[in-house]
Amino acid sequence: MQDALEPALAQIAGAPIATTCAGRTDRGVHARNQVVHFDTEAQRPASAWVRGVNSHLPDSLAVLWAHEVGGEFHARYSARSRTYVYRLLNRAVRPALDASYIGWFHLPLDVEAMRAAAAHFVGEHDFSAFRSSECQAKSPVRTIYQISLLKESETISCVIRANAFLHHMVRNIVGTLVYVGKGKHPPAWVKELLLAKERSKAAPTFGPEGLYLEKVEYEARWGLPQ
Repeated sequence: MQDALEPALAQIAGAPIATTCAGRTDRGVHARNQVVHFDTEAQRPASAWVRGVNSHLPDSLAVLWAHEVGGEFHARYSARSRTYVYRLLNRAVRPALDASYIGWFHLPLDVEAMRAAAAHFVGEHDFSAFRSSECQAKSPVRTIYQISLLKESETISCVIRANAFLHHMVRNIVGTLVYVGKGKHPPAWVKELLLAKERSKAAPTFGPEGLYLEKVEYEARWGLPQ
């Protein structure tokens, strides 16, 4: 995203622009509502930072709004919470048109067992068992405020809201819930993994296709659109 956004912003600013995102996303992961900040001396109307920038962006990326903030604002560190959604197609046949936008598991899943397992993630925990070996975060401790699983027809949506996330954390959580859903482990296995703090004991990382950064929340004083 930054590779496309920064040159587009530079076209409007008339100078190079460096951006900072609220959260990093891996290749293949999607963002419905990413928040980005940048510094510039260029004086432009808000419409220029939206429609003007969009005219230089690929079809897969669009600026929805622009809002001027004080110098102390930081897209990443000022965020109060982030919400990710993982969409999982649960049926015997793989997806076709949606293949790049949804995860897939072919065996029937017990959603109630997955919900019972998900409850163990809520609260402040050491998520060492759910971070990738490439994770650069200084601390593995994160707080999950809410996690829910919604089933609609053949799609299961896992919605997770937390103060912050580790590298691959959501995809590793989903992989673990799938293991519980298919009956490989009981829901209480999640508690064991949290206490063990070993990545090798948890389920494999699920694919990036179904993962979306859905929302980033900030204090009302910043006046950002919701």
